[in-house]
Amino acid sequence: MAEKVLMKGNEAIAEAAILAGCRHYFGYPITPQTEIAAYMAKKMPKIGGCFLQAESEVAAINMVYGVASTGKRVMTSSSSPGISLKAEGLSYLAGSDLPSLVVNVQRGGPGLGGIQPSQSDYFQATKGCGHGDYRMIVLAPSSVQEMASLTIKGFDLAEKYRMTSMILADGTMGQMMEPVSLEQAVVESYDKSWAVTGTKCERKKNIINSLSLVPEELEQLNFARYERYKKVEENEVMYEEYMMDDAEICVAAFGIAARVAKNAIVKAREEGIKVGMIRPITLWPFPQKAFEEAADKVKSFISVELSMGQMIEDIRLYTHSKKPVTLCNRVGGMIPSPEQVLESIRKANEGGNK
Repeated sequence: MAEKVLMKGNEAIAEAAILAGCRHYFGYPITPQTEIAAYMAKKMPKIGGCFLQAESEVAAINMVYGVASTGKRVMTSSSSPGISLKAEGLSYLAGSDLPSLVVNVQRGGPGLGGIQPSQSDYFQATKGCGHGDYRMIVLAPSSVQEMASLTIKGFDLAEKYRMTSMILADGTMGQMMEPVSLEQAVVESYDKSWAVTGTKCERKKNIINSLSLVPEELEQLNFARYERYKKVEENEVMYEEYMMDDAEICVAAFGIAARVAKNAIVKAREEGIKVGMIRPITLWPFPQKAFEEAADKVKSFISVELSMGQMIEDIRLYTHSKKPVTLCNRVGGMIPSPEQVLESIRKANEGGNK
C-alpha cells in the first residue's frame, strides 16, 4: 500500500499533474488556487519542466495552446474570474482539437465576487465556456484524494479524445488538507501524429488552426467533433451512488456539497427516512442514465448546491421532470450545513416543495 502524505487539495493537483507527465505549466495568481502555481514554481525547475507566470490569464491560456500543439502535456489553473478571461482560448483549443488540462478552483461571483468557495461556474464549465459548438470534459472531485486522481484521469481523457479536461473544484477543496496516496501514474500512449513536432522531411507538415472559411468544411468538422463527444458520453460517465438501493428521496450533489449531504443522509436514515445520493463525478458528461433510472424509483429529488441552482436544471432535464426537484443552497461563499440539508430532506419526506 502506498504511503499517504498530508497535502492541500491545490498541492495534490500540482503533484498529480507532475506524476502524470505534465512538464509545462502557465498561470496567473488568483485566490483560492494560488498554491497550484506556487507548487509548480518550486518543483518544475527541479525536474526539467517549465513554469511561467504569464502576464495575464489570456496570455496563459494561449501559452497552453502553443504547447498543446506539440502534443506535450500542459496545464493551467485559475479561479472563476480568471477562467472567464481564458474563455476565448478554451474555444480555440476546442476548435483546434487540442488536449489540455484546466483547473478551476471556484470562488463566489459574479464579477470579482469574493474569495470564498462556490459552485456557481457549473453553467460556464458544462455548457461551454467560450463561443461556438464545443464541450469540455468536466471532473468534480469531492476529496483531496480525488483532486489528485482526477487530475491524472483528466490528462488521460484529454489526450484520448483530443479535447480539454477541466477540474471543477471549489475553494474549500483547494484549501482542505487530507491524507493522499500519490503513486506514479501510468501514462497512457495515444496517437499524436497530428502534433507539430518538426517533419524532419519525413512527413507532410501539420497545421494547427481553428479557422475554417468554407462553411461546408466547418460544418463537417463540427459534426465529426460531436461524434467524438458522443463516444465520451457513452464511455466516460462517472458517478457515485450512496444508499440508493431503497431510497425514496434522492439527493444530488458534487464537490464539498456532497460531503455535507452525506452527513445529512446518515442522520436522516437514523430518523427512518429512506434517502440516498447520486454524486456526479463527471459533470459533463452528466450521469443521465443514473438520474433517469432514479426517477422511476424515488418520490423526489433535492439538489444541494453552492449556487443559485445550476445543476438542478440538468437534473430536471434528465429526469424528464417526472418527479419534483427542490433546491437546497447557499451562495456568496457560504456552504449549506448538514442541518440545512437534513431539513430539506425532512420537508421532501413530508411531501413539501420549496
